[in-house]
Amino acid sequence: MKFLKVLESIYPTEIHKISETDIEIDAEADELPDGADNITLTLAVHYPEAYPDELPELSLKHEEEMVTEEDEEKLIENLLRVGAENLGMAMTFTLVSYLREAIGALIKEKIQIERKQEKRTRGTPVTLESFRAWKAKFDKELSIKKAQEEEEKLKGLTAKEREEFKRSLIRLSGRQLFERNKNLDDETLVEEGTVSVDFSQYERVQEEEKEEEGLTFSDSD
Repeated sequence: MKFLKVLESIYPTEIHKISETDIEIDAEADELPDGADNITLTLAVHYPEAYPDELPELSLKHEEEMVTEEDEEKLIENLLRVGAENLGMAMTFTLVSYLREAIGALIKEKIQIERKQEKRTRGTPVTLESFRAWKAKFDKELSIKKAQEEEEKLKGLTAKEREEFKRSLIRLSGRQLFERNKNLDDETLVEEGTVSVDFSQYERVQEEEKEEEGLTFSDSD
C-alpha cells in the first residue's frame, strides 16, 4: 500500500510495520505543562480491504500507570469519531495528530487532579484572620443552638421557674468567669492592648454571690 510508504517517511522512528495491513505508531504529546513527564501511547491500526472508505480497526498499547482503562476507552471512542469524519481520505496522519493532542490534554488533566488531591490533603494554613472568621461563625452557631435549647427548656417551666432560669443564665459565678478567661489565655492569640485580668475581682464576686445566695435562701424559709 502506497500510503504506508508515506507514513514511514513521516514517522521514521515511531512507526512499526507489522504486515501489509497492520502497523503500530508511537505517539507522545507535542506540548507539555512545565515540569511534566511525557507518556507514550502506541496506536495499533489494522486496515480493512476497503480502506479509506471503511474505518480501520484501532487499539492502544502502553505501559503507563497513569492511563486508566476508562482513559483508553475514551481515546478510542474519539479516534473513531475523528476517523468517521475523514472517511474516503487517508486518515492515519490525522488520527496520530489527534492522539498526540489528546495525550497532552490527558497529562494536564492528571496533573490538575493530583494538585487538587494534594491541596485537599494538605489543607488550608490557619492564619489569625481565618481563625477569627471561623471563631465568629462558630460562636454564632453555638449561640443559636444554645438559644434553641433554652427555648425548649422554658416551654416546660412555670412563669416563676422561667424567671429564675433566665437569671441563672445572665449571672455568671466567679469560677465561671475565671474558667472562661482562662480558656482564652493563649499567648498565640493574645493581641496587643489586651487588658490584663485581675483575679482578685473574681474572688470578690464569688463572696458577693454567696451572700446573695444566703439572702435568697433566708427569704424562701
